[in-house]
Amino acid sequence: MNRGAASTEAIPRPAPARTLGRAGYVAALAALLIALPFIPQVPPFQRILLSYGLIAGITALAFNLLLGYTGLLSFGHSAFFGTAAYTTAFLVRYLHLTSMEAYLAAGFLSSLVVAVVFGVVCVRYTRIFFSILALALSQVLWGLAIKLFWITGGTDGIRVPSPTLLFGLIGGGDDKLTFLATTYYYYVLAIFALCVGALWLVVHSPFGKALQAIRDNEVRAEFVGVPVRTYRLVAFVLSGAFTGIAGALWAPLNGHVTPDVLYWPFSGRIVFMTVLGGFKSFVGPLIGAVVFNHLEAYAVGYATYWQAVLGVVLVLLVLLMPTGLVGAGARLAARLRRS
Repeated sequence: MNRGAASTEAIPRPAPARTLGRAGYVAALAALLIALPFIPQVPPFQRILLSYGLIAGITALAFNLLLGYTGLLSFGHSAFFGTAAYTTAFLVRYLHLTSMEAYLAAGFLSSLVVAVVFGVVCVRYTRIFFSILALALSQVLWGLAIKLFWITGGTDGIRVPSPTLLFGLIGGGDDKLTFLATTYYYYVLAIFALCVGALWLVVHSPFGKALQAIRDNEVRAEFVGVPVRTYRLVAFVLSGAFTGIAGALWAPLNGHVTPDVLYWPFSGRIVFMTVLGGFKSFVGPLIGAVVFNHLEAYAVGYATYWQAVLGVVLVLLVLLMPTGLVGAGARLAARLRRS
């Protein structure tokens, strides 16, 4: 075996042509997403479904800041998503606010505060202890949402109507379907692009590299001067705050907030979306989120026992593609290049 060749292959080298190729793919995808409302073959339902997928993509990317880059598996991320969704619902119900910008700001801040409180407790631990502690704390919020029914509406939840956008310049409109499929779709797409850009900068910054060092070897990272617990806490808070943005966007799109968004199966969905796409790449969680949402929507629409159908499909996907959709796609592309 040629050890020199093997080591050369293991080291990723800058490839200008590949970089330009990726930029071209991103530009083409962005153009397609912008043009989608003008394509008559794409019905409004598909654009609304894609909005759900983009919001889930923000959640999965934020979650992967912990799992893929810091090596922490959280089973409690529904807490941040649900906190922001309920904050939005409270602004509607008790303050009669209709501004989407107010929802986003309040959702971001409320999730950040909850993430700080949870993070201070959770980052003291790692592995299964961290996961279970995050799960337990999230279930406290779910219990409060159930029990404090005179505030939260209990299992009936709280209705969230269409908001106004851009500080009231764009109204919700009378036709809710058209509003959600066009105006709100573009709004979600813009926030999605900002969040993806921000998270990309975070994971490619020196801070992001330090998180990867902590993930790979905590002891060595501490030896070279990385404040491990502080960096974990910052990653936890960032992850929770970005998840809150997704929760605030989701509430008006869904039109109704119930305790389900705080329950542990919702955290499981976030974990599964991330693993399905591939948590070892930046775009993997995003692809997994969009695919999962479409699979779930079509399983609900075409199968009576849709949970069983969805479960079988997802188990097959995981068994056949253990590195996720992105990993499987990369292997297929490499095989095609060699042939």
